[in-house]
Amino acid sequence: FFYWCRCCSIALYIIIIMSNNNTNNAMKRVERLKTHFVVSAPLLNNESSTTHNSFVERQETSFFSSPFGSSKHPDDVVIVCALRTPITRARRGGLKDTTADDLVATVLAAALRETENINANDIGDVVVGSVLGDSSQRANECRIGMFLAGFPVKVPVRTVNRQCSSGLQACADVASAIKAGYYEVGIAAGVETMSKNPMKWDGGFNPKAASVTNAQNCLIPMGVTSENVAAKWHISRETQDAFAAESHRRAAEARRNGKFKSQIVPVVTKIIDKETKEEKEIVVSEDDGIREGVTVENLAKLKPVFKKGGSTTAGNASQVSDGAGVVILCKRSYATKNGLKIMAKWKSFSAVGCPPEIMGIGPAVAIPDACERAGVKVSDINLFELNEAFASQASYCVNHLKLSKDIVNVNGGAIALGHPLGATGARCMATLLHEMHSRDASCKLGVVSMCIGSGMGAAAVVERE
Repeated sequence: FFYWCRCCSIALYIIIIMSNNNTNNAMKRVERLKTHFVVSAPLLNNESSTTHNSFVERQETSFFSSPFGSSKHPDDVVIVCALRTPITRARRGGLKDTTADDLVATVLAAALRETENINANDIGDVVVGSVLGDSSQRANECRIGMFLAGFPVKVPVRTVNRQCSSGLQACADVASAIKAGYYEVGIAAGVETMSKNPMKWDGGFNPKAASVTNAQNCLIPMGVTSENVAAKWHISRETQDAFAAESHRRAAEARRNGKFKSQIVPVVTKIIDKETKEEKEIVVSEDDGIREGVTVENLAKLKPVFKKGGSTTAGNASQVSDGAGVVILCKRSYATKNGLKIMAKWKSFSAVGCPPEIMGIGPAVAIPDACERAGVKVSDINLFELNEAFASQASYCVNHLKLSKDIVNVNGGAIALGHPLGATGARCMATLLHEMHSRDASCKLGVVSMCIGSGMGAAAVVERE
């Protein structure tokens, strides 16, 4: 009896300690979020921000992490392939007439060629990030794309939509499934055809949203949230234009120097002449949104798009684009057994909520959270791929996290390359890993991060091998 009582006491003590730890961790996350919102500023329709009571939503993935520099383990989740198509301008670029299933087929086939030791029958799932395509149709298109790429019928597929982070969420979902033991190898991908599926809202609005500030703010156009960030943190038009010009300069230099060649899969497709309707077969092998010679002076001539007297323009915002990306993840033991070259170890992932009216700050709260899960500091990270939804929010995140501009988007970002929403996470992962492997061995830790419409941020930490 006394032994039983003692066991119960010990168990109760452990539960109390765990409860306190969880409470402390939750409070730490809320306090971190509050640091962004010390001063409230008027937002759309003169509504004040409700940031002090913001709820932080985080996806639990700490089981991926081990202290930086620790020994390798057979159950580690690793990345063995990361590729992308060229990113091209929506409605005007080389992929404007290319269907989603063809883009999916292109990257999936290329990934299997790149990792020829993988038996396609081993693949436990294919998870594809997609935002704008009609849900059931896009899921079917992804299944079609698999078969066009030569996949066996037994391999399943599904789509995932966490808006701009969908491609990264696909990676996290596959990593989680591998860690849970559902399968040993899986494919994460992302696709968007903004030429064929423009951004829109179907149906009416729920009138109840007007009674809850955060719900109403989910309806604020993305460009207006950019203006809100710029106004709240005094990010000038000149600062934003300088950020955009540098993005184009870096991307143009990277293209000239062949930096993107190892990550890009050429797309054999057709293009239709708008005037004659004539179809012509082409091979798209380079990003076509990058502009040589962009200057702050050029950008200063553009008018604000979202707000009279504002600072967000077509030149300092991300481009609407078409493209796809793919990442293969597996257990380290599977990679070793099959002789696969390991690019990186997946260390952590975090998705964090923030106020919808300033959704662009998402990376500033997600990155510290992901780093904490990985057992590293933000200052330990050697390279960042930070999606440039808008120069305003990207500038804010860089400044708030005190990041060196020398390690953020070293080959340009979405302002120059483009932002095919569902594909961006996979695109950023491919760009990050190929750049890390082009550097010396001291470049060990990388982060992919982006803001998310309706008020969230996502980030993942990887360790190069």
